[in-house]
Amino acid sequence: MLKCPNCNSKDIGKIGPEQYYCWGCFIELSYKDEMLSLHQVEEDGSLSSLDDLFTDEERKCDGASF
Repeated sequence: MLKCPNCNSKDIGKIGPEQYYCWGCFIELSYKDEMLSLHQVEEDGSLSSLDDLFTDEERKCDGASF
């Protein structure tokens, strides 16, 4: 089961192919090449990357979690 690396919530919804949304902290997660990319959704709908706040180890995901 996927857990949000930001807030550890399991309340994750799928919003598209390889794209998820955390209802605990309201961030978007994308999965590609065994890594998660995290983005904050801004008021205007644009996305701001949060990847620099996490180590590669924290963002690594084996795909079996989905």
